[in-house]
Amino acid sequence: MHETIKHESMFTAIADIQRRKILNILKRSEMSVAEIKSHFEFSGATLSHHLNILKNAELVRVRRQGQQRIYTLNLSVVEELLLIFNQIFVSKEDEK
Repeated sequence: MHETIKHESMFTAIADIQRRKILNILKRSEMSVAEIKSHFEFSGATLSHHLNILKNAELVRVRRQGQQRIYTLNLSVVEELLLIFNQIFVSKEDEK
């Protein structure tokens, strides 16, 4: 994936507060869809939509375990995102 497109999809993914909550939940441990759903009051379809956006942005990984889909943070991409933020804010601080 082209880096600019990848970064845009990452920023789009984290722009939504519900998706940021999902990432925050997944930082504790990997979870099934049902376990993630237990933290929210919205529909399964809405959760699926949010998880697909996070997956397409490569912020989460999914694997099958029997009938379940297990989600986990993609730490290498999350670290990349943190580096981008660090570059943005550190360079602004350095300009002062």
